[in-house]
This record gives sequence, structure tokens and C-alpha cells, in this order.
Amino acid sequence: MDTKTLATASSDFGLDAASLFDLPRAASDCRIVVAMSGGVDSSVVAALAAASGAEVIGITLQLYDYGAATGRKGACCAGDDIRDARAVADRLGIAHYVFDHETAFREEVVEQFADEYLAGRTPVPCIRCNMGPKFTDLFRMARELGADCLATGHYVRRVMTPDGPQLHRAADPTRDQSYFLYATTDAQLDYLRFPLGGLPKTEVRELAEKAGLRNAAKPDSQDICFVPDGDYAKIVTKLRPEGALGGDIVHAATGERLGTHKGIIHFTVGQRKGLEIGGQPEPLYVIGVDAARREVRVGPKRMLAVEAAHLIETNRIGPLPDAPLTAKVRSLAKPVPVTLEGALGDGAPATIRFAAPEFGVAPGQAAVIYAGTRVIGGGWIDTTEKVAG
Repeated sequence: MDTKTLATASSDFGLDAASLFDLPRAASDCRIVVAMSGGVDSSVVAALAAASGAEVIGITLQLYDYGAATGRKGACCAGDDIRDARAVADRLGIAHYVFDHETAFREEVVEQFADEYLAGRTPVPCIRCNMGPKFTDLFRMARELGADCLATGHYVRRVMTPDGPQLHRAADPTRDQSYFLYATTDAQLDYLRFPLGGLPKTEVRELAEKAGLRNAAKPDSQDICFVPDGDYAKIVTKLRPEGALGGDIVHAATGERLGTHKGIIHFTVGQRKGLEIGGQPEPLYVIGVDAARREVRVGPKRMLAVEAAHLIETNRIGPLPDAPLTAKVRSLAKPVPVTLEGALGDGAPATIRFAAPEFGVAPGQAAVIYAGTRVIGGGWIDTTEKVAG
């Protein structure tokens, strides 16, 4: 597909393709590497990059078994998705390379996912993937290819300021993916580009249609791409069979044994369904998981309330602002007011204190800190402080 047609397609939406990539010089003298998962978002990024007039190279990381993923909906970086990425690259007339990263992905993401559940924690594998194969390895490849930037299809905004680039939530709050990118380093942000951050998904699909991309109507990938049908317990059991060992369900306040379970891997903090215990005077929720004793502790919702979360392996993006802060402790949660204690960044521990009791805060999740729409950074939740009483 010729670049003139692509440029026309993007200009129909009032977009200047070249400006979306904030290139250091004339586009015709630049090279852009695009991370192509095979989905519509990264494909549109590749199309916009081609429309800018720069040389474009698409890279797809094969992250898990090709055969097992073939034809599976909601996946990425495997099976049909690799074929879709290659077809889009052919349509756009750009180079496309596929690299086998299955071993690294299994060790850094999938096995750690299983180990976290086995430890009674609630993992967020998408963040681990971004911290490892998605950015670290792609960065190295893009640098080796002499690219001026690495572009992805994430829905976040990179905003340039006199002090350097900042990471902000996407313009479309229903598509925002900033929670999953809090671990982005300053050096990475300087090199990354997120051209879809200011666009609604509907417009992205329309761009794909105008560019004649075969995956314009392709369903979005699921949150955990390597878990078929959402059955994460099956994946964990296969990798760590001991996770399916049964144990007791006890009341968190009284210690009373209320029932039994078929493995702690089936439970996360805040969960209500699947407890299979009846005859209680009020609804019960998972308050905590004692992995060493294979014990699931339950209680009324008020016992879920926490006033603080202690973070480890923290990251900070840019300087801390002198402004009110908010935090998200789950990807779909609304940011809530917090105060920060400690030196956020460089892996140092820190604590966030909630202005009002927060519910369902689980060790293993990430806490992401914002100042308005700007992502300040965050860390992994190690422990929490319950509300007194």
C-alpha cells in the first residue's frame, strides 16, 4: 500500500502521522520500529508510522507455543496473531521480523505467575511482560536496528515538557493502559512512542478499515493472553501441581473452621464467589491466604478495609510533583487520594496511605501512583495495614 494512500487515510481524521511519533529530524531520514502483536492497535501504529514517511520495521515476539495458540481468540504474539502481523506488514510494504521469545516469556512471566498464586498472592502478568520481553528485549532490538524510536499500540500518552517526557493516562478512559506501564523507566520513555494515546478505539478501527488492514474488526486480546478461556488455575496446576492441594477455610476473626477448599490457587483477596460455605449470617469474602498452611481466611466485607499498602520494587518516572496524589490498586479501579511515604523509585520500599479505607487490596498486585493524569510510578504491593477495629 503506498504511503500517499496511508497519509490520506490518517489525514481524514485530522491526524498528522509524522507528528504522532515526535521524530528528531525529517521523517524521511528516520527509522521507526513498531512492536506488532498481530492485533488491530499495533497494526494501526505500523500504518501510521508508514504514513509518516519514515522507514518502518515491524517486530513480533513469539511468546508461547505456536501450535497451542493457533486459532485461539483473545491471544497475542502467537499462532494466527503472528500471521496477521505478517499480513499487515506485507500490506503496508514494511519489513517484518519474528523472534522466538518463548523461553524468556515462560521463565519471566508464566512461571512467576504460577509461583505468585502458589504463595497466596495476586499476580499481574501483563506488567511483568512489559517489564521484560515487551520493553527490555524490544528496546535492545530496536537500538541494534538503529531505530530513532520504538512505537507500541498501548493506550497511554507521552507528553513532552521542558523537563523531558511524561507518561499520562490515555484520552479515552475506557482504553487507558497506564496501570500496566508504571514500571517504564525514564530512558525507556525517552525512546518510546504511543501514537494511539489520544484516540478512541472506534477511530482506531476506522483507521484500520481505511488502510485496508485484515484485522480491522479483530477482537481485543484478553488481559492474560496465555490463559485459555480464563482458566488460570489450570495453567498454575500444570506448572505447580502442589497448588491444587486442599486445605481449610477458616473465619479470619475467630479462627473457626468453616469448610474446605481444593487449592489456594482458586482464591484471591476480595473474592466472594466460589467459597461454597453456607449458613453464615452475612456474606463472606476472602480476607487473606496463608500459603504455608494452605489456609483460606474469610470474613465480612468490613475486614477487607485497609488504610495503607507497603510497596516494594518501586519505580518513579520523572521528579515527584508538589501536587495531590492518587493511586490505583487494580487496573479497573478508580484512582483514590493517597499520601506517599518513602523514597519512591530505584526499587526502594515505599508506603501509600489511603485518605479513606480501601477494599480488596491484595499483595502481589501493583499500586500505581498518579498526579492528575500523569503517571508518577508505583510498585508491587507486599503487605497491607488493616483498618483498626
